[in-house]
Amino acid sequence: MPKETLPNMDYLETYRSRVDTELDRRIGSASTSARLQAAMRYSVLGGGKRIRPALSLAAASALGQSIEAALVPACAIELIHAYSLIHDDLPAMDNDELRRGRPTAHIAFDEATAILAGDALQAMAFEWLAEAPGIEGAARLAMIQELAHASGHGGMVGGQAIDLESVGKRLTLAQLETMHRHKTGALIEASVRIGAMTMPGVTARSLEALTDYARALGLAFQVQDDLLDIEGDTETIGKPQGSDIARAKPTYPALLGLSGAREHLSTLLESALESLQSFGPAADPLRAMADYVVARTH
Repeated sequence: MPKETLPNMDYLETYRSRVDTELDRRIGSASTSARLQAAMRYSVLGGGKRIRPALSLAAASALGQSIEAALVPACAIELIHAYSLIHDDLPAMDNDELRRGRPTAHIAFDEATAILAGDALQAMAFEWLAEAPGIEGAARLAMIQELAHASGHGGMVGGQAIDLESVGKRLTLAQLETMHRHKTGALIEASVRIGAMTMPGVTARSLEALTDYARALGLAFQVQDDLLDIEGDTETIGKPQGSDIARAKPTYPALLGLSGAREHLSTLLESALESLQSFGPAADPLRAMADYVVARTH
């Protein structure tokens, strides 16, 4: 299938539309429990920017791969993200009652159902990767390994553990970035790398450049999140404003000040964009995504 042409600056909306349609179709009526199914659909389909699957599709596009070929792996990544949000919001974790402007899963349903919905979405993500159409078996295995590492103790879950252990502590910049390279950055990095892996014959050099882009962008994403926690409002960001301060969590503004955090954000964006120079116009979707990440208001 030939590469699709996207309207200039409409990349995220185009990708989000394709991802939402595919998620709705594939989740379908997969569960034997109607309540569990409802909780899964509520958590996955109740809005969301779809930044991670969009990054995956944009990385595939930068290498000449079609959206269609990369769509199922991108959706699998979003399932992992959705599961992580369900579990992060639980009373034993961040104890949040609002997500994307709606009650969190354990409030809308109950705590046990929320836990099970997260568990089911995590398993479903790897099922989708294992059966991704049009992808060779070796590439599917590599993507499964990539997502498993990014999701587990060496990635997102490990970062979340560091986050919980760091409440009330003052971290150095190196310690803060280690935490966020795992908690937030690992899944963003995996999103870009998995998108690239959908392209047969992707070179080590291209994969390295895209990884550098994703590594800088993952940190930039978290810096902007920290700024929004201070400067945003609950209605716009879709979750309680000031929650990080209330929980005494270590953040970039707390460590660097607001102006220092903004300067660091600018440096990270510049680093991300520099990593894309060799791809030329083919990487415009990735450039647009980076601009969006640092300018978003929610």
